[in-house]
Amino acid sequence: MKKYDVIIVGGGMVGSSLGCLLAKAGIHVAVVEAFEPKSFDVDAPHDLRVSAISPFSRSVLSDAGAWQSIEAMRLSPYEQMHVWDGVGNGEIHFDAAEIGEAQLGHIIENRVIQLGLVKALQSYETAELICPAHLKNFTIEEKTVFATLSNGEELSASLIIGADGARSRVRELAKISVNRNDYGQSGLVTVVETEMPHQNTAWQRFISTGPIAFLPLNQNQSSIVWTLPSDKADYMLALDDDAFKIQLEEAIEYKLGKVLSVAQRAAFPLKGSQAESYVRPNIALVGDAAHTIHPLAGLGVNLGFKDAAKLAEILLATSSVSEMGDFSILRQYERARRGDNVITMKAMEAFSSLFANTFSPIQQVRNIGLNWINQNNIIKQVFIKQAMGK
Repeated sequence: MKKYDVIIVGGGMVGSSLGCLLAKAGIHVAVVEAFEPKSFDVDAPHDLRVSAISPFSRSVLSDAGAWQSIEAMRLSPYEQMHVWDGVGNGEIHFDAAEIGEAQLGHIIENRVIQLGLVKALQSYETAELICPAHLKNFTIEEKTVFATLSNGEELSASLIIGADGARSRVRELAKISVNRNDYGQSGLVTVVETEMPHQNTAWQRFISTGPIAFLPLNQNQSSIVWTLPSDKADYMLALDDDAFKIQLEEAIEYKLGKVLSVAQRAAFPLKGSQAESYVRPNIALVGDAAHTIHPLAGLGVNLGFKDAAKLAEILLATSSVSEMGDFSILRQYERARRGDNVITMKAMEAFSSLFANTFSPIQQVRNIGLNWINQNNIIKQVFIKQAMGK
């Protein structure tokens, strides 16, 4: 039986960042991860799955000790964001310079973030990455968690944290139910090279079928995230490359000229969810294990980093390691994070419904609203700071 202070199940971006924040402070942490991250090759094509990392999330990654490694691999800062309605003339343009910042954020491949965090995690003497392995079962006896892993190892700790995604095994074993909302949509992702430079700008157009985003990568490439009805996404996946390029060019209204090349494509179903509870005695959930949201603003993983930072802050403020599993302590984390996560989820759902509405008066009001915000610097700065996690 190996003894730790905290067991984190899930060594992805959120779980590893939490592990680093705790281990950095001397907490003995076991991070259990089922899949070894793929190695990085600077000459390899960009991965399909990327994240728009806010300045707040960057600060979390820096505090975790991972930012320097991430920066040494590959990332793409973006300084501006241009958002417009597919019907009418409504648009908003955000510029980091308007609030005295160098960037609005960074577009980074998920694999690069995870690799940087794993490297940081392995540098802390009080952290152990157990990989590949997954959680089989756990029990709680006298305020101690006893966990059994797929590789036969047995662990004990004061607290077990589920950072193991939307299909969380920790959540399942804790019998915490989930409220889900199936959006009936899929997120289609790929990487393209365009005729015109992206200008370090994130481009997003709202269409009735769902938003399409061109997120800037280096070498004048862009990561595509296109929200579509699931059957429409399947249709797009089945097109040959030339036909698909035309669909992309039309969807983004040729803002970046012709699409010169397109990588492989993939699509994943979109669902919103909230766990009935984020915590139980000796149990906590973070990231997608606790909540998932619509990806239209790219806020999902940023909410997860906020979870990790707040939970680490609360745990490190306890007077002793044995108190970390106390329900009263863990409830502080839930009260601090649930409201923000629920409000953000509902806001993204409302935006999605608003821009999917084809009723002409609604479209007109929508465009007027976009232009009003764009011309009101005070309101616009509020939106920018919110997106940056400030």
